Amino acid sequence: PPTHTSTAADSHKMVLAELGQRITSALRNMHNSSVIDPEVLDNLLKEISNALMAADVNLKMVLQVRNSIKKSVNMEDMAAGISKRRAIQKAVFDELCKLLDPGKKPFEPAKGKSNVVMFVGLQGSGKTTTISKLAYRYKRKGWRTCLVCADTFRAGAFDQLKQNATKCKIPFYGSYTETDPVKLAQDGVKQFREEGYELILVDTSGRHKQEAELFEEMLQVSQVVQPDNIVFVMDGSIGQAAFDQATAFKSTVAVGAVIITKMDGHAKGGGALAAVAATQSPIVYLGTGEHMDDLEQFNPQSFVSKLLGMGDMRGLLEAVQDAVPQEAQPELIKRITEGQFTLRDMYEQFANILKMGPLDKMMEMLPGMQGLVKSSPGVDSSQKVKNYMCIMDSMTAEELDDSRVLYSKTSRDSRMLRIARGSGRSLREVNELLEQFKHFEKMMKKMKGLKVGKSGNIAPQNMNKMAQMIPPHIMKQMGGPGALQNMMKSMGNMGKGGGAGGFPDLSSMMGAFGGK
Repeated sequence: PPTHTSTAADSHKMVLAELGQRITSALRNMHNSSVIDPEVLDNLLKEISNALMAADVNLKMVLQVRNSIKKSVNMEDMAAGISKRRAIQKAVFDELCKLLDPGKKPFEPAKGKSNVVMFVGLQGSGKTTTISKLAYRYKRKGWRTCLVCADTFRAGAFDQLKQNATKCKIPFYGSYTETDPVKLAQDGVKQFREEGYELILVDTSGRHKQEAELFEEMLQVSQVVQPDNIVFVMDGSIGQAAFDQATAFKSTVAVGAVIITKMDGHAKGGGALAAVAATQSPIVYLGTGEHMDDLEQFNPQSFVSKLLGMGDMRGLLEAVQDAVPQEAQPELIKRITEGQFTLRDMYEQFANILKMGPLDKMMEMLPGMQGLVKSSPGVDSSQKVKNYMCIMDSMTAEELDDSRVLYSKTSRDSRMLRIARGSGRSLREVNELLEQFKHFEKMMKKMKGLKVGKSGNIAPQNMNKMAQMIPPHIMKQMGGPGALQNMMKSMGNMGKGGGAGGFPDLSSMMGAFGGK
């Protein structure tokens, strides 16, 4: 596959960045106006309309958004004391969400049984890469996933799927000699059903255009494998033309969900999103690059929130809950609130952070933090954390549980040299890790006595204490203590009792970034 060159700051280049900047800039101009009158609202709506049209959103939809915002913000009837600025901003947010919401819930696979999902789409849409990404995503969540290659039309399709599956250690089924895609799909699904796999993903043939043979083959494969869901994979660069393409596929097979790919570098991505939503097909994921991690779950509210630079607390909380073992949470919170923190604790926190996905993607979910962690083109933003963990793997149990032995004058040099050699890292990196640990330890000592509820919620009187732990430059970027309070409140509200793991991991992340 082509080399992935997008960085954290531009992972939604032209989709999130360009469109988001233009709408955010228009809202900022509105906020800076001394008086909010109909003329200011008209200027804002004109800017938002131009931004949406530049993203190839259909003109009819743009006019609908504009009229709906104007209708919901009736300045003459607005009660005294209501903030016009806030009302307008809320209306913009709500209407953008409506534009991208098909109003239909997607299929959710059930754990403990075999779920068959069939993938369809035109050739070149990124179907084979996408099916591998989805299998990898569910595998990381603890599902038994597998892949079936029923694409006999494109030369190299099986090789590509086999390569991706091998890299991700996912079982696969396919053949170099069998030319009947229907038989391949039937045999593969039958085998994996018998073996008790929970998520069986079937890759089907694509064509260069919507040909009759493609639809006929899709129909035959669908009839023999009886999928629980059919996912249509579509190239986001086609913009509003997505409406016709999605409609054509839906009229042949029961498309239950859509994944839009190539959202990392095209101006028309916004148009594609709006067009697909108009077909009432739930968009479930966005492909944002070539890495196996570059598949983002789509939620209209979260998408618009990130679009406007407001972060995505829902996505962050879900990532934390997926990563942190429930049974480890109460003990961890107890130790941290007692001010205890060892290298072993730091190792466990790093392991949890890595389970959550690339660091740059996690930071995008925090309000005002987009672009804070920047990775070089083609470089894994989590590599430094992996290097630190490699160094800690070379430490003894005594060193991990009591870091004071590493600072002993009599044995410091020999210990450092042994750790560096054992991990294959430099002495400079070992020292860098220990400096990082000192920063963590100092931060955790400040947390001593912090009141954390059973659900992981922070008591309001402790918010100032928590604010002091975050480096000033990061606190400023987040929008100050008030923004931190709102963020923790959001996590508490969305956690529904699952926030216990969210709090320590979030603080760990901030400590890691602040210490660099």
